Amino acid sequence: MAEMKVIRFMAQRKIAAVFSAILLLGAVASLAVNGLQFGLDFTGGTQLEVGFEQPVELEKVRATLEQQSIRNTSVVHFGTDVDVLIRLQGALKDIGVQQLQRDLTALTEGAQVELDSKGINSDQYVERLLIRGAPALAGDPVALFPVARYGNVFTETDDDGNLVVFLKTSLEEIVTRELIAGLAAAAGQPAELRRSEFVGPQVGEELRDDGGLGLLFALAVVMVYVAMRFQFKFSVGAVAALAHDVLVVLGLFSLLHLDFDLTVLAAVLAVIGYSLNDTIVVSDRIRENFRKVRKKGSEEIIDISLTQTLGRTLVTSATTLLVLLALFLVGGELIRGFATALIAGIFVGTYSSVYVVPNVLLLMNISKEDLMVPEKEGAELEETL
Repeated sequence: MAEMKVIRFMAQRKIAAVFSAILLLGAVASLAVNGLQFGLDFTGGTQLEVGFEQPVELEKVRATLEQQSIRNTSVVHFGTDVDVLIRLQGALKDIGVQQLQRDLTALTEGAQVELDSKGINSDQYVERLLIRGAPALAGDPVALFPVARYGNVFTETDDDGNLVVFLKTSLEEIVTRELIAGLAAAAGQPAELRRSEFVGPQVGEELRDDGGLGLLFALAVVMVYVAMRFQFKFSVGAVAALAHDVLVVLGLFSLLHLDFDLTVLAAVLAVIGYSLNDTIVVSDRIRENFRKVRKKGSEEIIDISLTQTLGRTLVTSATTLLVLLALFLVGGELIRGFATALIAGIFVGTYSSVYVVPNVLLLMNISKEDLMVPEKEGAELEETL
């Protein structure tokens, strides 16, 4: 059988170290400057599912939102071309207040409108608004609150001379009704609100914090497992590779201003698992060859180990990429962020298992003595007998 040709991976380890440093510095710089564009799951906001009878163009939906001064939105198809998912920053009632403020400013410069937190002691009214700096509206509230949109309103003046307005229909219902009517008119077909959900900012912050803790916990568990399964130097290499992979993926999302939501967080955790699997295979072969190969140095043994596992690494990565590319191309907008994070993770994870882990091992002066199997007490006595 022909002798295996050993690829000298470690001859390029300094170049790989510089390349990794550039990747990490770029990722950290982008995260420091741009940060992550957190999605609705983390920032809080409103999610609407709207159904149509026929396929609808997303540009028409976006144009309708823009006409109604609803900005910072995400519009994607949801499952089929007749279902549209709209994500809005903030609550619908806040959007209603913003629209009122715009109309109020056009009538009275410097006036302000806000939701009044005081309770409503009436079964007829569901919303209470406080308007400052517009006393003239007390005698003519219809100028700001047309009956066709708001219905009949009740007004009074508080002790500070501010106008208090009571609505029979909530701002959330008014904004939703106008949005659905606008979408139906733009699409030229009936539109139906199928689902409306709101994620509060406090819940979003908890999800973000818990997600970060989950990443740190995963890295800590990996370090403990690899240290117990192999050796401490291997655990440092494994965690360095995983941290490298996570930072590069996060940096990519920061640089491209891609939404970072719970699906992407799940993908990052999956990247940790995938990269760890590759790292374990490579580390196991390195340990095995350090014990078997007697007349080679550390660098040569690592080259032999990487060459032996290269075929398995490339085949696994290629088959996984085929599935992820299918998800990216035909899976729809909702899963595109998930597929993007995993595709990037596959590339960087394969690279880190070949160069980051072995580089760390060589930097820590891995040697045969580190991996020698300790002899049992009394073994020499048994041999003499």
